[in-house]
Amino acid sequence: MASQPLPGPHEIEDEARWRTAGDRIQTLLDASAVGGAAAYERAVQLVGEVTDLYGAGLERMLRIALSVDPLLAERFADDALVASLLLVHGLHPHDVTKRIEDALDSVRPYLGSHGGDVTLLGVVDDPDGLSVRLQFAGSCKSCPSSAVTLELTVEDAVRAAAPEIATIKVVAADATPEAYVIPADSLLNRVHQSTRGPVDWHAFPELAELAPGDVGGFRVAGTMVLACRVGDELYAYHDRCGRCRESLAGAALHRRMGSPTGAAVLRCPRCRAHFDVVHAGACVDDNADPLTRLDPIPLLDRDGVLSLAITAQRTVAGMS
Repeated sequence: MASQPLPGPHEIEDEARWRTAGDRIQTLLDASAVGGAAAYERAVQLVGEVTDLYGAGLERMLRIALSVDPLLAERFADDALVASLLLVHGLHPHDVTKRIEDALDSVRPYLGSHGGDVTLLGVVDDPDGLSVRLQFAGSCKSCPSSAVTLELTVEDAVRAAAPEIATIKVVAADATPEAYVIPADSLLNRVHQSTRGPVDWHAFPELAELAPGDVGGFRVAGTMVLACRVGDELYAYHDRCGRCRESLAGAALHRRMGSPTGAAVLRCPRCRAHFDVVHAGACVDDNADPLTRLDPIPLLDRDGVLSLAITAQRTVAGMS
């Protein structure tokens, strides 16, 4: 993920609170349904009236501010919370193409750490709504988990920046724009058709407390996560060695002799295997199988809050 100054504890708490405000509002709306359909409709209408009122006020404030200093538009767009409110009310200063390009730029360093990249081919107004066409390149084809990580990261960034889009379509790197188009609904089929369940993003601002060189273990939504910071960058993996399949508890980062500055490997404290945490967790030991690697977890700054994409594990019939 992209480098950024470390926020203070109060700033982290505030960002996490506002990041989940929409979920809390929806929970309250759902709870109002207990009073019947009429009560639910009145609650929805109330939220709509309040939203429209604040939207009208926000529009006037924006118009006044920009009349004094047009450059404030960029500052508003750079603030995650303000930008999200501008999007809700259709007041964002950037068009959909610019917002998507900026979103892709924000995750491109993360994609590069997994050996991948993405290109925006265009935004098309289809009969069913706006359709975004993307092209992936250079992803780790030998590592399905890395490919899914890239898709999750890109889809989340694009949908957050442009909620008005209807579909995301992916074009194969060696195809013409009309060929091998994959609708957004099937973008994550490899996840849903595997032994894993649906994917949910979980805010976990505590990760920001990791100092450079630190390795920490965390339980997030029932999943053990191993996170580490290399310089200003954070990386997250499932707490499971790619070789011996045991926990990586007690593992530490170090630089192997002869490796370039900034390179960091994680050594399993049990089988002594070495993994490159900066480049998708690949095993860097001599004669290592290309499939021997750590299992990455998508980690993004979502509206100013560090979040992890955790895949729910399905329970196999007959097993606890």
